[in-house]
Amino acid sequence: MMESTPRPHDHVVYTEFDGREAVLVDLNTKRYYTLNETAMLVWRSLERGRTKNEIVREMTDAYDVTAEHAATSVERLLVSLAAHRLLHPDA
Repeated sequence: MMESTPRPHDHVVYTEFDGREAVLVDLNTKRYYTLNETAMLVWRSLERGRTKNEIVREMTDAYDVTAEHAATSVERLLVSLAAHRLLHPDA
Protein backbone atom coordinates (compact mmCIF):
# COMPACT_ATOMS: atom_id res chain seq x y z
CA MET A 1 0.00 0.00 0.00
CA MET A 2 1.39 3.37 -1.00
CA GLU A 3 1.43 6.12 1.56
CA SER A 4 -0.86 8.97 0.58
CA THR A 5 0.54 12.46 0.60
CA PRO A 6 -1.68 15.42 1.43
CA ARG A 7 -1.30 18.25 -1.07
CA PRO A 8 -1.77 21.97 -0.46
CA HIS A 9 -4.84 23.49 -2.09
CA ASP A 10 -4.20 25.83 -5.03
CA HIS A 11 -6.11 28.62 -3.28
CA VAL A 12 -3.59 28.72 -0.41
CA VAL A 13 -0.65 31.12 -0.79
CA TYR A 14 2.56 30.58 1.18
CA THR A 15 4.76 33.57 2.06
CA GLU A 16 7.95 33.32 4.07
CA PHE A 17 9.56 36.00 6.24
CA ASP A 18 13.25 35.92 7.21
CA GLY A 19 13.32 32.10 7.20
CA ARG A 20 11.82 31.91 10.70
CA GLU A 21 8.15 32.57 10.14
CA ALA A 22 5.65 32.27 7.32
CA VAL A 23 1.98 32.81 6.65
CA LEU A 24 -0.56 30.84 4.70
CA VAL A 25 -3.37 32.84 3.16
CA ASP A 26 -6.55 31.06 2.12
CA LEU A 27 -7.75 33.12 -0.83
CA ASN A 28 -11.23 31.60 -0.57
CA THR A 29 -11.87 32.59 3.05
CA LYS A 30 -9.39 35.51 3.30
CA ARG A 31 -8.04 33.93 6.49
CA TYR A 32 -4.36 33.71 7.24
CA TYR A 33 -2.37 31.36 9.42
CA THR A 34 1.11 31.89 10.82
CA LEU A 35 3.63 29.06 10.66
CA ASN A 36 6.62 28.56 12.89
CA GLU A 37 9.92 27.14 11.65
CA THR A 38 8.94 23.47 11.92
CA ALA A 39 5.53 24.06 10.32
CA MET A 40 7.34 25.82 7.46
CA LEU A 41 9.48 22.73 6.93
CA VAL A 42 6.34 20.58 6.76
CA TRP A 43 4.51 22.93 4.37
CA ARG A 44 7.47 23.23 1.99
CA SER A 45 7.81 19.45 2.02
CA LEU A 46 4.10 19.06 1.18
CA GLU A 47 4.54 21.47 -1.73
CA ARG A 48 7.33 19.21 -3.01
CA GLY A 49 5.09 16.14 -2.76
CA ARG A 50 6.95 14.48 0.11
CA THR A 51 5.27 11.64 2.02
CA LYS A 52 4.64 11.83 5.76
CA ASN A 53 7.57 9.47 6.38
CA GLU A 54 9.89 11.64 4.28
CA ILE A 55 8.76 14.75 6.17
CA VAL A 56 9.44 13.02 9.51
CA ARG A 57 12.91 12.10 8.25
CA GLU A 58 13.56 15.71 7.17
CA MET A 59 12.46 16.93 10.59
CA THR A 60 14.74 14.53 12.49
CA ASP A 61 17.63 15.59 10.22
CA ALA A 62 16.96 19.30 10.79
CA TYR A 63 16.11 19.24 14.50
CA ASP A 64 17.24 17.31 17.55
CA VAL A 65 14.02 15.30 17.95
CA THR A 66 13.17 11.61 17.96
CA ALA A 67 11.33 10.07 15.03
CA GLU A 68 8.36 9.45 17.33
CA HIS A 69 8.20 13.10 18.40
CA ALA A 70 8.58 14.28 14.80
CA ALA A 71 5.84 11.89 13.60
CA THR A 72 3.45 13.13 16.29
CA SER A 73 4.18 16.77 15.43
CA VAL A 74 3.76 16.19 11.69
CA GLU A 75 0.50 14.30 12.17
CA ARG A 76 -0.90 16.98 14.50
CA LEU A 77 -0.03 19.72 12.00
CA LEU A 78 -1.51 17.80 9.05
CA VAL A 79 -4.77 17.27 10.96
CA SER A 80 -4.91 20.98 11.76
CA LEU A 81 -4.16 22.06 8.17
CA ALA A 82 -6.79 19.66 6.86
CA ALA A 83 -9.35 20.89 9.41
CA HIS A 84 -8.85 24.42 8.08
CA ARG A 85 -9.29 23.07 4.52
CA LEU A 86 -5.77 24.08 3.50
CA LEU A 87 -4.94 20.60 2.17
CA HIS A 88 -6.60 18.29 -0.30
CA PRO A 89 -7.96 15.23 1.53
CA ASP A 90 -5.74 12.16 1.49
CA ALA A 91 -5.98 10.31 -1.80
